[in-house]
Amino acid sequence: MYKIVLIRHGESEWNKKGLFTGWTDVDLTALGVKQAKEAGELLKNKKFVFDLCFTSFHKRAIKTLNIILEEMDFMWIPVFKNWRLNERHYGNLQGLNKKKMAKKFGEEQVLIWRRSYDVRPPDIKKGNPYNQINDIRYRDFNSPVLAESLKDVVERTIPFWKQNIVPALKSGKKILISASGNSLRSIVKYLDNLTNEEVVKLNLPYAVPIVYELDKNFKKIKSYYLGDPKKIEALVNNIKNQGKIKK
Repeated sequence: MYKIVLIRHGESEWNKKGLFTGWTDVDLTALGVKQAKEAGELLKNKKFVFDLCFTSFHKRAIKTLNIILEEMDFMWIPVFKNWRLNERHYGNLQGLNKKKMAKKFGEEQVLIWRRSYDVRPPDIKKGNPYNQINDIRYRDFNSPVLAESLKDVVERTIPFWKQNIVPALKSGKKILISASGNSLRSIVKYLDNLTNEEVVKLNLPYAVPIVYELDKNFKKIKSYYLGDPKKIEALVNNIKNQGKIKK
């Protein structure tokens, strides 16, 4: 049996403000730092051990991982960063307030932009201050990423899972992945064999470890959250209500 832990980053500054974040590189809030520390303490108390980690190019995921590893006294282990674990690119919505957009375009349209499987938001414009077209991290891209659907995210994360993470698991590495909501949703979709309709309803809480136990073919045996079920439910409901005019 193989075991791997997935964790969404702690609350970011734009999560707190209710903004579409996407590839914008925002920091953790004080609460997000606290959430990451608590996750590290929990993993340590549960006797988890890691010897390899994967994360994205976003500081919110990187910092969450670093805080966890510091709490566990595992800062010495290798960490591999790759853009394929980035959050979904929200195109020209990046930087916009979800509730204000719901008032302007309706909750249903915002839900489509946030949670639909194969609908991309409008491409980010050249003049948008949150355009990553000149970001040095993506200088080797043949063409810039202008917007993504969840389907696009699946198409970049699952090959990365198969080509990089599965071989590491097969070699006996104990792995922790720190990433964003949509990149992790795409991996969960694959591991749980969710339909396109089912994954749309999936909400992953901030900084809550998700443990997956996999068989010899890297198929799911079972998965579970670590932590207080009531707190986790509250976090999930909070995320579910983003983009609604009234909670």
